[in-house]
Amino acid sequence: MNQNEFIKTVSPFKDKLFRLAKRLLVSTEEAEDATQEVLVKLWTRNETLSELKSVEAMAMTMTKNYCLDQLKSKRAGNMTIVHNNYTDSQASLQQKIEDVDSLNWVEKIINDLPEQQKLIIQMRDIEQYEFEDIAKILDMSEATIRVALSRARKTIREVMTKTHNYGIG
Repeated sequence: MNQNEFIKTVSPFKDKLFRLAKRLLVSTEEAEDATQEVLVKLWTRNETLSELKSVEAMAMTMTKNYCLDQLKSKRAGNMTIVHNNYTDSQASLQQKIEDVDSLNWVEKIINDLPEQQKLIIQMRDIEQYEFEDIAKILDMSEATIRVALSRARKTIREVMTKTHNYGIG
């Protein structure tokens, strides 16, 4: 695989790699470093990439593993999730304030979820991955992914309902 073919292969999903790294590492600089590191590792394997069913799934798995290794070596258990790609240009100022407040609460709730549920929420609800792809990346069954996602969503819903009477009334 030459350089142009490699770029065509990785360009569609390199932003997803960055967003996953940013979700796990929080720091933009660390996420950029992680993304670059994964792309370099992919380039070193460029001769065997064409044999893979999904280069994207492998890259996401590599990114996840790299980030988790970084977290373990630096600051295990000290993760925060930042979600800053939400915009609504048509909403009123009041609605924007309420949306940001709700988003901040959801982020806080997600921070308290088990690590596996955080990853599944990120991949399914934010990155829009299919269950089959998440199962491959996390090396889990689709049923387990569905159960963990359901539990994560239920936890978020219950905490929002309990603390803010969210969706009631």
